[in-house]
Amino acid sequence: MSATIIDGRAVAQEVRAQVARDVVAFVEETGLTPGLATVLVGDDPASAIYVASKRKACEEVGIADHHRHLPADVSQDEVVALLQELNVDPTVSGILLQLPVPAQLDGAALTGMIAPDKDVDGLTPISVGRLVRGTPGLRPCTPSGVMELLRRYEVALEGAEAVIVGRSDLVGKPLVHLLLAANATVTICHSRTRDLPAVCARADVLVAAVGVPRLLGADAVKPGATVIDVGVNRTDDGLVGDVDFEAVREIAGLITPVPGGVGPMTIAMLLRNTVSAAKLQLPV
Repeated sequence: MSATIIDGRAVAQEVRAQVARDVVAFVEETGLTPGLATVLVGDDPASAIYVASKRKACEEVGIADHHRHLPADVSQDEVVALLQELNVDPTVSGILLQLPVPAQLDGAALTGMIAPDKDVDGLTPISVGRLVRGTPGLRPCTPSGVMELLRRYEVALEGAEAVIVGRSDLVGKPLVHLLLAANATVTICHSRTRDLPAVCARADVLVAAVGVPRLLGADAVKPGATVIDVGVNRTDDGLVGDVDFEAVREIAGLITPVPGGVGPMTIAMLLRNTVSAAKLQLPV
C-alpha cells in the first residue's frame, strides 16, 4: 500500500488563515500592527523572488511591510546601521536579512546584529541558545514547519526514533532540539556517516535535509515510517527531493512530496513568527 501524502500546501494555508485571524485580534487588543522588515542587499534574482513572496504573504495576512533594499556595493557598516535602526523601530516586529549577501559582507555577523526578539528566522546566537536550552524564543522557520506537519498528521514522537540526514544550521541542527523537546530519540547523519541506509532504516521518523537528489531510496526506509523530505534540487526531471519519492512511497507510511511538502511551510511559519515577535515586544 502506498504511503499517505503529507499535503504541505493545505497545512500552510491553514496556518496562514490562523495567522490572519491572530493579526486581527492583535490589532484589536493593542492598536498595533505586526510588521516585518525584509532586508535585501543587491539584486540576486533568486533572493529577489524569495523576498517578494515573503512580502506578498505578509500583505495577505495583514502584516505591515517594512522592506529595505540596499545596493550590492553597500558596506558592512551601512548594513549594521540599518539593522540597528530597525532593532529600535517600534513599528517593526520582525527583521529578516535575506541570505546570501554580497561577498564583501559578513552575513553571519550581520545576522547576529538582529535583536533576538525580532529574529524571525531564529538564527542569531541568542535565539540558538534559547532553542538549545529549551527556553521561550523564536525558532527557525523550516524546522518549525516540519514539526507542524508532524503535529497535524498526528505522528507520535514521544519515544520514537528520529533520524535526520543533514547537519546544517538552518535545518538539521535546530530540528535535533525540536525533536528532543518532543521526547524523540534523535540521530543526526552527515557525509561521514557509515552505512547511511542502515542508520536511516532504523527511523520511525526520517528527515532528509542534505541537498543531494534522490539520495535516500527504499533501502533507507523502515516500513511504515514517516518520511519528511526537506531537499529541493533542480534536475533535468524538474524539482526533486533528497528522497527517491516513487520508490519510497511504496514503503513509508507518510511522506512529503517535493514540491508541495515542507516548502510551503517555511513562509507560513515566518508569518507566525512575526506575530509571535510582536507579542514578545509588548510592554509587560
